[in-house]
Amino acid sequence: MLFRAIVFVVATAACAATQAQDPKKIRIGYPAISTTQSHIWVGHEAGLFLKHGLAVEPVFLRGGQIATQALAAGDPPIVNIGTVVQANLQGYNLALVAAVQSKYDFYVYGRPDITRLEQVKGKRVGITGFGSATHNASTIFLRHLKMEPNKDAALVPSGVESEQIAALVSGKIDLALFTSVVAYRARKAGLHELFYIGDLNYEIQGNGLATSRSFIQSQREVVKAAVKGYVEAIHFIFANKKDAQRIFAKYLRNDDPEFLEFAYQTYVKLIPKKPYPTLKGVQNLLEMLAPQIPQAKNAKPEQFVDMSFLQELEKEGFFNEMAKRYPSK
Repeated sequence: MLFRAIVFVVATAACAATQAQDPKKIRIGYPAISTTQSHIWVGHEAGLFLKHGLAVEPVFLRGGQIATQALAAGDPPIVNIGTVVQANLQGYNLALVAAVQSKYDFYVYGRPDITRLEQVKGKRVGITGFGSATHNASTIFLRHLKMEPNKDAALVPSGVESEQIAALVSGKIDLALFTSVVAYRARKAGLHELFYIGDLNYEIQGNGLATSRSFIQSQREVVKAAVKGYVEAIHFIFANKKDAQRIFAKYLRNDDPEFLEFAYQTYVKLIPKKPYPTLKGVQNLLEMLAPQIPQAKNAKPEQFVDMSFLQELEKEGFFNEMAKRYPSK
């Protein structure tokens, strides 16, 4: 009842704020069923995007490659992805306007008989696709072990994370990388946890809110409203655990209390309340991509981000307003 009351109040305020002008209908995409996407769900379900003038339709796109292609084609015009750098190096003109990951939240899991890192050599590592976050994280992981992708261990595209669990169980691949929420399921499936890539503290630009520079130019106020809803959803999650968990349960399709507690604690541990992209993380990604994409060598991190929306919110006192409205508990 409390959650419904909160949503009612937010929705009522949103309606009052947009009486003079109908909300703008827009689709916002997300490529994974993961807590790193949950501010999109919460922004929609709790009426926070609507409050800022947007009638958002969240759209699930299977994996980063499909999401990037959809964004480049303009539908949806805004997507929460971690592949802006790769896409721009391939000729697209996208920009990160906010970001929630400065390191990869991936656990490396192996088949039950793979229990030591020494066993990784010669094995098949599942990734969601070449150029994806799992591809990049696999490269970081293997190089930490003094190995090279496709020389010491084969990278094998094997579907989205849930499909990779099945591929591991059936023996089609030997290892795979899972975000925290999927790692929980992998443990329940009897797979063996080998390593957490986040422990390397390797700064790299991951998921964030992205759009095209042409959309920024033609629809700047829409993008700013989306950033506001995105930021407010983050603060809402921190301040409203039970309500956030109800939304998590809907999109993660799991209402087990233990699972939802794990998902929530993972979120508040990883996600910043001020979601600025990391230029150092972009630079590290460029250096990693340079052997495969020569144009990465001369690229500058500033080419891939647009900090102006977050900077405007700072000047307008939006973050201070969020801190007052959603005090930390």
